[in-house]
Amino acid sequence: MSPKPRIFSAHSHTAPLCTRTHQIAALILVTATFFFTRLFDQSFPPSPCYLDRHLNLHVAKTNDAGHLLWPDRGYGSHLSLKIYVYDENEIDGLKDLLYGRDGSISSNACLKGQWGSQVKIHRLLLESRFRTRKKEEADLFFVPAYVKCVRMLGGLNDKEINQTYVKVLSQMPYFRRSGGRDHIFVFPSGAGAHLFRSWATYINRSIILTPEGDRTDKKDTSAFNTWKDIIIPGNVDDGMMKTGATVFQPLPLSKRKYLANYLGRAQKKVGRLKLIELAKQYPDKLECPELQFSGPNKLGRVEYFQHLGNSKFCLAPRGESSWTLRFYESFFVECVPVILSDQVELPFQNVIDYTEISIKWPSTSIGPELLDYLASIPGQIFYFLLLTLLIELFSIMKRPNFAFVFQMRS
Repeated sequence: MSPKPRIFSAHSHTAPLCTRTHQIAALILVTATFFFTRLFDQSFPPSPCYLDRHLNLHVAKTNDAGHLLWPDRGYGSHLSLKIYVYDENEIDGLKDLLYGRDGSISSNACLKGQWGSQVKIHRLLLESRFRTRKKEEADLFFVPAYVKCVRMLGGLNDKEINQTYVKVLSQMPYFRRSGGRDHIFVFPSGAGAHLFRSWATYINRSIILTPEGDRTDKKDTSAFNTWKDIIIPGNVDDGMMKTGATVFQPLPLSKRKYLANYLGRAQKKVGRLKLIELAKQYPDKLECPELQFSGPNKLGRVEYFQHLGNSKFCLAPRGESSWTLRFYESFFVECVPVILSDQVELPFQNVIDYTEISIKWPSTSIGPELLDYLASIPGQIFYFLLLTLLIELFSIMKRPNFAFVFQMRS
């Protein structure tokens, strides 16, 4: 069979598709369209909305007393958001995640310690002006659970936690509707969502609030996803966060005995062990007491903060995971934090410039050079760091909700 002839052979010629005449005509058409559009536009009065929007860009706003108002951060008061908080009685099994299998663990017991944020965020959202009691109008859904506390106090074991979460999620039609994308979970420890063994199967698309952005040493992978999850601070003792009377009043710098300190367990972690050895070499500069969490030598709440506030710099090395509560506690004793955790992610980094209120030092260089560097910092730079830290702390204290998740009630 002979091949079919080509429609256009090498010798066939057609008229060009776009001649110079066409180009000139197109240019005239574009120009005429532009001028006629402008003429038509100017024949109508400007929209009031347009005027308001553009005039307001250049007009300073004041309150009733005549004081200038600062622009809102982020969405400010214009944020339109509705959050549904699941009630403990509406889903079978949810109470177990809050109070343990026999209901013997109280929320106040879980409010204490470095994982208390799981309770505080729940209570914050219950009182939030963004809360809705209608699932059908909610943008987000909050699933309350105090599993870290419940596990630590023996209310549920790992297997029971996993089974209970699966049971609870199976009763949530709105969770299934979105694949969990609009549901929020709090995991307030370094283990993150790994407390729920099957998290990768069930809540890998959900929003997770956690202080840990890195992996824990006991797991090969991190449960944190920068694109959807939120880093939150660890829970600091309420007595240190209240304005006025506190557990401990910061000491004047002239009365602080040490250059730096580290208060925590060794946990067989290289960085922490190096600090303990360094303290033995330089006992007049670095304090690293061996902390006891039980028995007669246990450091009490007040004694702990007294030790923490007796130095100019508070060292925060990596433990089982990158985050450490000492970083946050140091703010409240007016001690400049020194981060010795290379992969740590800090909360609200888009709002807080941590380079102005803390020092980050490579964890591989923990030795005399660290103390030499801290001792070499001029007084004026140290005071600048401390002053900036106090200003930022005051700002957070004036907006307590900011220290946890969204500005729900501000």
